[in-house]
Amino acid sequence: MTITASMVADLRAKTGAGMMDCKKALAEANGSMEEAVDILRKKGLSAAAKKASRVAAEGSVVTAGEGNLGVVVEVNAETDFVAKNESFQKFTAGVAKAVLDQAPANLEALKALPFPGTDRTVEEEQVHLVATIGENIHARRFARFEVAAGVVASYVHGAGKIGVLVELATDKGDDERVGAVARQLAMHVAAANPQFLSRQEVPSDVLEREKEIYRAKAKESGKPDNILEKIIEGQINKFFGEICLLEQAYVIDPDLKVQKVVDNLAKEIGSEVKLTRYARFQLGEGVEKREDDFAAEVAKLSK
Repeated sequence: MTITASMVADLRAKTGAGMMDCKKALAEANGSMEEAVDILRKKGLSAAAKKASRVAAEGSVVTAGEGNLGVVVEVNAETDFVAKNESFQKFTAGVAKAVLDQAPANLEALKALPFPGTDRTVEEEQVHLVATIGENIHARRFARFEVAAGVVASYVHGAGKIGVLVELATDKGDDERVGAVARQLAMHVAAANPQFLSRQEVPSDVLEREKEIYRAKAKESGKPDNILEKIIEGQINKFFGEICLLEQAYVIDPDLKVQKVVDNLAKEIGSEVKLTRYARFQLGEGVEKREDDFAAEVAKLSK
């Protein structure tokens, strides 16, 4: 019997299983929808849809690439134990390779890409892994940097808890000193957690809110207005030094600002160097983690 695309779509809607798994189940069931559902249930694949609704804030952040190209990818799971699973690690590596090689525009495009070494898409491989491991697993986000002339360096901290990319633009990207500084800057980003690259990127509403706070505090001192404005200006510069990468104190040498580190590198290699962008992913940030009430769970089970 011919298995149509609509049949596959219907089965996927019923079970949440991957497209290829649905197609194979329908072929095995000779087109019978009920029998195909049973086949998927026996394989544990139809449970994937239910598992996909559970909170996943653990997992791993990984990087890939070298030279002028790099990616950072976050893949989430429900427990940190799963991050040590070989199948999970192969999945995260495969997702990173797909992003590196095929440059998807967004997550939806990533899901539709072929997963390396299989006949499934990334999304279908993800659903298959959910069914196999028994936890909600999903590729959450990625960043891909490619610079025409320069270096993209990466750093992973805490066995996948934080992943960083840093891009330096320079026509001497093959100079090993550039790569060394770029890697150190990636380590700095992991430690210092800047919110913006430069003060020009700080949204005006964020800046105005800070100014109002400093202005209110300064007025309590009773000092004249011309002194107050200098105090506020000093506080704002300190604020920029905390949140803007180029103005932060370099963690390896706090006497230097990050911009000065870049300028010193430019002098050393005899060519212009610009820190053009960075990405920092911290595992699970922004995900509302479930707080389990253990006592309530025990009470519920005892009834």
